Parts: sequence; structure tokens; C-alpha cells
Amino acid sequence: MSVRLVVTITAAPGKGSELARVFRDRCAEVRQEPGCEQFEVFQSALDPDKLALLELWTDQAALDVHAKVNATRAPLPEGLRAGTGEREDYQYNRTR
Repeated sequence: MSVRLVVTITAAPGKGSELARVFRDRCAEVRQEPGCEQFEVFQSALDPDKLALLELWTDQAALDVHAKVNATRAPLPEGLRAGTGEREDYQYNRTR
């Protein structure tokens, strides 16, 4: 069963656009991973320092492999994020 992640990210004040640019490159890289159906970052139109990362994985196993690969990646540049973000996981059951 597909797994959807919704990650809310808060940028350091005034750094939202820069953080979004950095994430664009990361998104392109992650979308090449097996089992990745979506990995996109969105920047709020109302608060440019708020971003949402939407991930969709074919199953939990693909997400688990991604987590292992992600642990080996270089961290994002320091000073762009405020806090650690908030993650919500969903099993993908279409309701319509």
C-alpha cells in the first residue's frame, strides 16, 4: 500500500526562497529513487518562510530504503531551517 508523507518545514526568517531552491535539487535527486512516486516541495503564497514537502512512496519498504539513503546524504546548508519540521504519515487510501 502506498505511503504519503506531508512534511511541514519552517525556514529561518527571510530564508524561505533560498531553502526552496536548495530543496529543488534534492527533490530531483530523490525522485530517481526506486518506489518514489512524488517528492515535491511547495512554498506558501501567504508566508514564504513556510514550505510543505509532499512525498508518495509505492510502499513502506521503498520509504525504508529512502530513509537509509537519506542518512548518507550531505545535510542541507546550515542556517536555512528553523526547527526540525513536522511530519505526518498516511497510508494511501483514496476516499473518492
